Amino acid sequence: MPRRSNFYYMPNTQNSRRRSKPAHGRKGPQSRPQAGKANRRKQSSVDVNLLSQKAVKREVKTYEAQRRFADMPLHAALLANIAKKGYAQPTEIQDRSLEALLERRDLMGVAQTGTGKTGAFLIPLIHHLLENKGDERVLVLAPTRELAVQIEQEYRELTQGMRLKSACFIGGTNMNRDLERAGRPVALTVATPGRLLDLAQRGKIDFKRFGTLVLDEFDRMLDMGFAKDVQRITEAMTRREHTLLFSATLDPAQKPHIDRLLHKPVEVKVSSGAVTADHVDQEIIRLKEGEDKFAAFLALINQPGFEKVLVFAETKRWVSKVRKKLGQSGLQAEEIHGNKTQNYRQKALQKFKSGKVQVLVATDVAARGLDVSDVTHVINYQLPGSMDSYIHRIGRTGRAGKAGKAYTFVN
Repeated sequence: MPRRSNFYYMPNTQNSRRRSKPAHGRKGPQSRPQAGKANRRKQSSVDVNLLSQKAVKREVKTYEAQRRFADMPLHAALLANIAKKGYAQPTEIQDRSLEALLERRDLMGVAQTGTGKTGAFLIPLIHHLLENKGDERVLVLAPTRELAVQIEQEYRELTQGMRLKSACFIGGTNMNRDLERAGRPVALTVATPGRLLDLAQRGKIDFKRFGTLVLDEFDRMLDMGFAKDVQRITEAMTRREHTLLFSATLDPAQKPHIDRLLHKPVEVKVSSGAVTADHVDQEIIRLKEGEDKFAAFLALINQPGFEKVLVFAETKRWVSKVRKKLGQSGLQAEEIHGNKTQNYRQKALQKFKSGKVQVLVATDVAARGLDVSDVTHVINYQLPGSMDSYIHRIGRTGRAGKAGKAYTFVN
């Protein structure tokens, strides 16, 4: 039967006010790494003693599925597109979650970044859309704009030639265009919560039409920055029958929320969600009193081998400051944070992916879901606010079984 979640927060829909600002100028939760003022630094809860370890020197054991995609009970058109993408065998999270999702079971999947989580939920969902001739409506919520864009791109590649339409609604884009697109029927909608609620308040999104909900990076979606928005959306999905949660980390404090969202779920844990990646060398750089932090940082990345470096700072102001100083030092760098337009962010990310710039400086909006291959180093210019954020940050390097390197500056 359709189920509704019962978070502790109960929105007053009768008295809720329409936002006076257009969504592209709105500082919603999708444009800030944490709740509260975007540039107010919170004291980190990270134990720095846990941030120094060598990658485990062992033979990489690649998961070997006992079947190929071609052997799976999937629609022929979908199998053809999977083969076209060059995928022969499923990853562990894809293999272990398939049957449960084909049976329409609620599911919580926990797996490290770069392990094919997006395909794990898209493949069975597309199969159902094909079997039901597109009558089903799926909603996927993501915490960042970049992740939402990547999910829709993956969906488009997997549904090429199938006439299964999609839409992606994120902050920082043209609201008038979104208002027009939101009125068209699509099989799959991918969105950040703030923009989706803006459209719903304007009468362009009817949550009752969605029968399936996916929360990607659910640990972030259920934290203080997003919990109220997720609550409002799930309460309005009165016909929701199927719910999927996927993430790389798991916060035990969120168990009450997870229990309210899922009904007798299957749990697939490829990783515990509570430890750092053992294939990433992690090192602390302790600064002496009075030592110039930027000078030490610059000396580090000027060493040989620092070819594609992702740098994290806690606030937008510090991201811009570090990027500016890098430029003044003669290094090609770009920045990504919530104050930048989506067009700027996409161009900056593309420059970094293509190797046109050596360094990308970002807030935690870049810690989740960014599909950038061969990041040689992750550098925490400032400590993240939590261990979960740290795990996601360093997960940008050492992907797909490759070795990675992460440095964290500690005063």
